Amino acid sequence: MPDATENGKPSPGFAKAPDYRVGFEPTSRRLRVEFGGETLADTTDGRVLLESNHVPVYYFPQADVRMDLLAATELTTFCPFKGDANYWTLNAGGKTAENAVWSYTDPYQETRAIRDYLGFYWNKMDHWYEEDEEIFVHPRDPYKRIDAIPSSRRVVVTLGGQEVANTDRAHFLFETGMPVRYYMPAEDVNFDVLTANDHSSRCPYKGIASYWSAKVGGETFDNIVWSYADPIAECPKIMGLVCFFNENVDDIQVDGVSIDRATTKWSNRYLAESLDGPEHIV
Repeated sequence: MPDATENGKPSPGFAKAPDYRVGFEPTSRRLRVEFGGETLADTTDGRVLLESNHVPVYYFPQADVRMDLLAATELTTFCPFKGDANYWTLNAGGKTAENAVWSYTDPYQETRAIRDYLGFYWNKMDHWYEEDEEIFVHPRDPYKRIDAIPSSRRVVVTLGGQEVANTDRAHFLFETGMPVRYYMPAEDVNFDVLTANDHSSRCPYKGIASYWSAKVGGETFDNIVWSYADPIAECPKIMGLVCFFNENVDDIQVDGVSIDRATTKWSNRYLAESLDGPEHIV
């Protein structure tokens, strides 16, 4: 964020955590949000908020928001880095979304640039678009990189004491800040122990993932394997390949060497139905 100005009070958050990041950057993409059959916001002057420990968030200038569809509420929330947020309820097309829109009308000095912009709860909206492409889950981080690189190194996956995958044709997926993922041809995976299920998740960087559970030695491992049958155009190399959760198998070896077990919020071999999906890591 810009340096503090004479406007607004200093942030207590940055005083305690000076390395905390709150970036508010322009994007040249046309952004649109739809709700109840109405276009709630349409702008070519949007911003992306890049905050430590949070996914990116799009903000829209008030001038490009249908304020006639919003009704102010009494709800406020506090952020030690941005200040007090005010909220609006959205009514459009016979639908209502309570406290679905917010704005920091008097933010702290360090985050003053966010004033006069509004944010929307992603899951309360019907559709989000960048240009003419619908996007899902959250905005893509412009500083996040994903590389899917083919490798002849041998990858062996062990689950429940049994070898369930063995390949020298994997694609190693390197994603900024995340553990390496190993995407393997289906022919090199033992599908005899896998059962497809109805679970799916969306990734803003890769698309829609389908899942399998495994049953090995009488033990069930829910949602342990996923694949992108039709990934987005920016990530075509993993199409149809199969990947296991590193965190939840017994072992993954690359060229005979066990990789360090990743620790993430998915580090639980019994992935419950509440699983949000590996949208940030797979």
